[in-house]
Amino acid sequence: MMSSRERKKAAALQEKLQILRSITHSHALSNTSIIMDASKYIKELKQKVVRLNQEIACAQDALRQNRVTVETLGHGFLVNVFSGKSCPGLLVSILEAFDELGLSVLEATASCTDTFRLEAIGSENLMEKVDEHVVKQAVLRAIRSCSGSGGDHHDDDDDDDE
Repeated sequence: MMSSRERKKAAALQEKLQILRSITHSHALSNTSIIMDASKYIKELKQKVVRLNQEIACAQDALRQNRVTVETLGHGFLVNVFSGKSCPGLLVSILEAFDELGLSVLEATASCTDTFRLEAIGSENLMEKVDEHVVKQAVLRAIRSCSGSGGDHHDDDDDDDE
């Protein structure tokens, strides 16, 4: 015969198994099947974690890339820059590249917290003819020289309409 204490332990165990059954969405009735379903559920969760970590890593890799688009606007350019990491001096480096090309920045919006974003409208010096490709390459060189990495950039060449 079971003592009162053993009955309480058995009841507590049964309650915990029912909680486990509901958490794991098990329809099993026997204790063994509930535990087997829970084990299967844990394996599925582990696989989900691995898959989500891979997705996060891919997203972080995408953010680390540099994207530069340049569009002609009359006698100037609309330049959009995105870099997955901001480094000290990046904005200055890009503005110096504009200056070397004879571009005057008429309007700019920049953000450089964790990532770096710049949208700038530049007017070209009419003495030297500069095209979109030259501006884009100068900006990419400025990014590479600032970040000190030579090979992790990504060019968005699909915006070149020359």
